[in-house]
Amino acid sequence: MTKRIVLAYSGGLDTSVAIPWLAERFGAEVIAVTLDLGQGRELTDIRERALTVGALRAHVLDVRDEFAREYILPALQAGAVYEDSYPLATALGRPLIAKKLVEIARMEGADAVAHGCTGKGNDQVRLDVSARALEPDIEVIAPARLWGMTRRDEIEYARSRAIPVPATIESPYSTDANLWGRSIECGALEDPWVEPPEEIFALTRAPQGGPNDPAYVEIEFERGVPVRANGIDMPLVELIESLETIAGAHGVGRIDVVENRLVGIKSREIYEAPAAVVLHAAHRELEKLVIPRDLERLKRDLGRFYADLVYNGLWFSPTREAIDGFVAAIQPRVTGSVRLKLFKGDCHIVGRKSPFGLYDHGLATYDTGDAFDHSAAQGFIKIWGLPIETQARQERKAKAEQPVGR
Repeated sequence: MTKRIVLAYSGGLDTSVAIPWLAERFGAEVIAVTLDLGQGRELTDIRERALTVGALRAHVLDVRDEFAREYILPALQAGAVYEDSYPLATALGRPLIAKKLVEIARMEGADAVAHGCTGKGNDQVRLDVSARALEPDIEVIAPARLWGMTRRDEIEYARSRAIPVPATIESPYSTDANLWGRSIECGALEDPWVEPPEEIFALTRAPQGGPNDPAYVEIEFERGVPVRANGIDMPLVELIESLETIAGAHGVGRIDVVENRLVGIKSREIYEAPAAVVLHAAHRELEKLVIPRDLERLKRDLGRFYADLVYNGLWFSPTREAIDGFVAAIQPRVTGSVRLKLFKGDCHIVGRKSPFGLYDHGLATYDTGDAFDHSAAQGFIKIWGLPIETQARQERKAKAEQPVGR
């Protein structure tokens, strides 16, 4: 029986070459799968391109709504930002890609799935682990880890087989984009001392070139879900796209970080994530207003742990599901509005309100109407001051007992 392989197909050089390479190496029929995750480029001709280079069939799926609802939203509600910087756009897309590869492999009766990741990045681990979590016995093939070809070798391989390739000149940068953001690496960016050139940015305007008047955005949440921007009801995908446009025009969402890769190396990464930066700031601020201090701090710690799970390719894990349960118990209170000021690359919270807000003006004010019982502070002094007073007495006693020098 002929081997059948389902390939995650981007339409670029690597995956275009992978189709005939897999067919030749394994004597296989190759099924191409392309997902629209909101990467912002036209996919109308990608099915024909896959078939032209030798795919038996090609599936093109619009999964933007599923991506927003089932992956972006839980990560937003959990406060998942990797190493306090990266909103995990690429990392969140990989488990969905793996899920669709496995689903189509089952439908097509395939023996294996394949992807175009190299042996040096995080994505190979995310896709390998996610696919096997869903289908433990499935074979996962990564041609770029096996074939040993350079970029020039790939181009020559394509030419020798009359395979049309998207470009013959390699960009110095490696990019990935979806609904939640865009990543840029390699080229001059490999030197962490070098300032990123303006040419690499696509979603954000240079802050110094932004409008001279700030934009104010009011985001309304219902049970932890952003549902309105400036009073206009929007589906989640549309709301994210709208915020990307507004925030990007004001230079908001640029991230320059040296992060710890899953594979054990430090990597300089540039990200553009205008909507993610704005929504994380708004959701985090609203939670601070509606949940008590100890719970808010525990959730923040779990958010960091959640981000590590996603970054490390462990989306399909009982730990992530358990944290989702904890987060879901909090979200009904996360209802209200947050107002943000966007200006020259900065995103500032300038207002927040909620029917569940724990802020009490009568307790907080120092002016007329102060309802706080100031005598209650003595209880804190007795509790928290006791160890300090005890230490002070011990120090005075020890000093008094020291012999006096002659």
